[in-house]
Amino acid sequence: MDIRDLDRRAGAVLGEVVMQVRPEQLWYPTPCPDWTVRGLLRHLVSENEGFAAAATHGSAPVQTWTGGRLGDHPAGAYRRSNVKVADAFADGGALDRLMEVREFGSFPRRVALTFHQLDCVVHAWDLARAIDVPYEPPADLVGPALALARRIPDTEASRGPGAAFERGVKVSGEATDFEILLALLGRDPAWVSPLD
Repeated sequence: MDIRDLDRRAGAVLGEVVMQVRPEQLWYPTPCPDWTVRGLLRHLVSENEGFAAAATHGSAPVQTWTGGRLGDHPAGAYRRSNVKVADAFADGGALDRLMEVREFGSFPRRVALTFHQLDCVVHAWDLARAIDVPYEPPADLVGPALALARRIPDTEASRGPGAAFERGVKVSGEATDFEILLALLGRDPAWVSPLD
């Protein structure tokens, strides 16, 4: 399947969760230790703008990757930034062209888009869990994300505070593929908000 189609679907599924955020929930904690719901939404918009700019120009300044603005309508800011990603990757013939992804290095655009797809699938869970709404990603979105997550190094040098991911956590042998994906990226699938 075309990674662009998978990514568009993952972005849309995440968008459905974003649309459910109420203003009073913006300061709720999330499974991402450094972010409230507002901080996570800002990260999502920033990442979309970074991926879009890097796909278009080959790289993007740090400020683009971190400077997303939510304004008074976070859902609208997310939607607009997500459209930018789809537009930037629409030229399918250029998916092998290299682009720089933040501090992670340069990758073919199709690989970079797989990173983005993984972010959408996992951050939708982060957000859904924070605001206590149901979220069950389609299996065909989980598969590619899980394959990529298994390749991300899990060392003290590459994981932990200030890094993109926390250290992996253990799950039972009966864990679903999605629970394994969450655990590989440092999330406890049983996380519940301290507000509950």
